[in-house]
Amino acid sequence: MSGFGLRFSVRLPVAAALLALSAALAGQAHAQRAAEPVVGIVELPPAPPYVDLLPGYGRPVDIQATTARRRRLAEAIGDAVVLIPAARERDIEGVDYPQDNDFRQHNVFFYFTMLETARAWMVMNTRAGGEAEAVLLLPPRNPQRERWTGVRLGPGDEAVRLSGFPTVLPVSALDSVVRAAVARGVPIYAPLDHTTGEDTLIRSLRSRTDLVVRNLVPLVNRMRMVKDSAELVALRRAVTISANAHVELMRQAREGMFEYELEAIFEGSLRRQGADRVGYPSIVGSGLNATTLHYDVNRRQTRAGELVVVDAAGEWGQYTADITRTFPISGRFTDRQRALYNLVLGAQQAAIDSTRPGITLGRLNQIARAWLRDNSRGLCGERTCDWYMIHGLAHGIGMDVHDPLPGNVPLEPGMVFTIEPGVYLPAESLGIRIEDDILVTRTGHEVLSANAPRSAEDIERVMAEGRRTAAAEPVRRRRN
Repeated sequence: MSGFGLRFSVRLPVAAALLALSAALAGQAHAQRAAEPVVGIVELPPAPPYVDLLPGYGRPVDIQATTARRRRLAEAIGDAVVLIPAARERDIEGVDYPQDNDFRQHNVFFYFTMLETARAWMVMNTRAGGEAEAVLLLPPRNPQRERWTGVRLGPGDEAVRLSGFPTVLPVSALDSVVRAAVARGVPIYAPLDHTTGEDTLIRSLRSRTDLVVRNLVPLVNRMRMVKDSAELVALRRAVTISANAHVELMRQAREGMFEYELEAIFEGSLRRQGADRVGYPSIVGSGLNATTLHYDVNRRQTRAGELVVVDAAGEWGQYTADITRTFPISGRFTDRQRALYNLVLGAQQAAIDSTRPGITLGRLNQIARAWLRDNSRGLCGERTCDWYMIHGLAHGIGMDVHDPLPGNVPLEPGMVFTIEPGVYLPAESLGIRIEDDILVTRTGHEVLSANAPRSAEDIERVMAEGRRTAAAEPVRRRRN
């Protein structure tokens, strides 16, 4: 999904040592090296076993990871009280449906619990030195209601075992637990954003003049910038599922299909592979629509010879990928399309090759734009092609498709972000964007989405394979 801000808003401070990096790092070999990774469908490892007593989600909690996150939070804030509400499910005809597609757990609550249980709370008393007492409060189980909604996780010994919280109480105890915590007279941290700003309890605490209530979100956002091992497991799976779906779409795409048909192929592949939902509304733009960054109406019929920009990905375990591919709906690029495509690909590869600890997203943006400017060769008329890249190059990904990662922060191992240069020429109804998901490692980087075809040659090969397979299928059926 297109990067942070317009091109005029990405002039970011850069450390002097990083200025030595130059777009010269990217030679003509970049477009060739992009074709080196093996592309195609990647087999997913087995998913974690389903846990029936974690309804609405079903995957086991990584207790070691959530405990470590709560400990890091306690070390950061010292003597304090933490209050975090879960999301509320949608009510349909008087019955709450936590598994409805409209329900998604609040990121802050999920980060510290890995639970998708609705209407729950986490209360934590922290003390200087990193000590913390964490309490999970859950709605009580209602067997009669569960005949409509399915089994839910309720308070009790089983919840203690599955959640990793030493104390699990019914949510009816919330008022007494909060009163005891507030009586300590220490600052209160809560997520004060649009997701919880209307919560009655938090609103009442903020109205009291004798209390100090601070926003927990900025602190948690800083913690989330570097992904731990549990987060990387979820992200890798989301990326693999999404990259596989892009391969499947290229194999099945045909001229004359409507954009919504392409969307259905892609999203069907996501669900068949176990994605929980799309990570964001799927963008499938053909022709002129490919030049609109966040076009998601997806109703136009494709025409032979056009390019299609597909910016789409799936979410798994509350973590989303973000991948964009551009391909010719007829299966082969024209000479002009290929030249522009290779230009964008070279800019992307220049930025990827420059990714290592210490550099910033802002500097990578400069490198990619320099590549577009220095290698335009009149491809974009009187202007250099960097003028037609109307968005930022990169943004973090994680639980949000634009996860916290400012453009001036030096990259560290464990940070995950996108690199997505693009060129958009509305006068020619021609748009190109290529986006991959990048993990910063100790020695450089890893392209998590490498199995989704990037080079023009690989895209054409995968599309040709799909056509050959489709043509041979009726023959195989007749023989059988």
